[in-house]
Amino acid sequence: MLAYKKVGITVKSGLSRRDEAVRMLIDSLEKAGAEVLLDRRRCNDMEEAANHELFDIEKGLDLLIVVGGDGTILRAVRELADPSIPILSVNLGMLGFLAEMMITDIPESLPKFLRGEGTIDERALLDVDAFRDGKKIHSGCVLNEAVLSQGSIARLVDLRTSINGEELTIYRADGLIIATPTGSSAYSLAAGGPVVHPKMSATILTPINPQSFSQKPIVIPGDHEVEVEILTKPNKFHTIEVSLTLDGQTHLSLQGHDIIRTKRSARTVKFLRLKTDGFYATLRNKLKWGDRLD
Repeated sequence: MLAYKKVGITVKSGLSRRDEAVRMLIDSLEKAGAEVLLDRRRCNDMEEAANHELFDIEKGLDLLIVVGGDGTILRAVRELADPSIPILSVNLGMLGFLAEMMITDIPESLPKFLRGEGTIDERALLDVDAFRDGKKIHSGCVLNEAVLSQGSIARLVDLRTSINGEELTIYRADGLIIATPTGSSAYSLAAGGPVVHPKMSATILTPINPQSFSQKPIVIPGDHEVEVEILTKPNKFHTIEVSLTLDGQTHLSLQGHDIIRTKRSARTVKFLRLKTDGFYATLRNKLKWGDRLD
């Protein structure tokens, strides 16, 4: 008896080993008796597309297999129409911090997942809304982080930041990262932020190159709402371009006095994994924490 009977496959666009990986997945899935559906936008030109149902929206699936790196997983999460569908991620050799298995693991591990031997790793999402003159101009959701940054020229931006309506500080910096625990090991970590276990209910604020040495990353409760107002305005001497970037994939240009609000989403993302908690092993393996300095 299969735990996952109807399985969709999506893949990174332009992936060099795409066909090899998808064929391996189809072979293992069909040998186990699962029904296979392929992402129309990314698998339509494959020979296998002629013999399998194609999907445009990830609905009605028991499981979604994502082939690629972390960027592909973030894209799949953003496009996922039904948050109840678990995601199984297959890495093809990149860093793949979020990935569960390598392509070489497919023949041995995939049948175990289909038989229901895996566990669900539920991750928090962050809702991100942008307002201009009191009107909402953008709404999105992130698994990793929302980034406010100034990118056109090397000038600092002023970001008035409040938590649950209480002002925290005005960051004068290259930008500000608002991250989930999952995203704490991504851009936030590179900018000096802490690693936070993904099971914790938390939000991480990490300023990017702040002018003040006293403005350090801060971890706040996950149910607290963060509000950031863009104080920097262009003048006749220079132009300041501030942008909001969601999970490194969605971009929005901002203006002076635009407001960004973030809060923990009612939605979550479910990843299918073999182990209940492999976070510490991931830190050792992916970040090389287990390597000797000599």
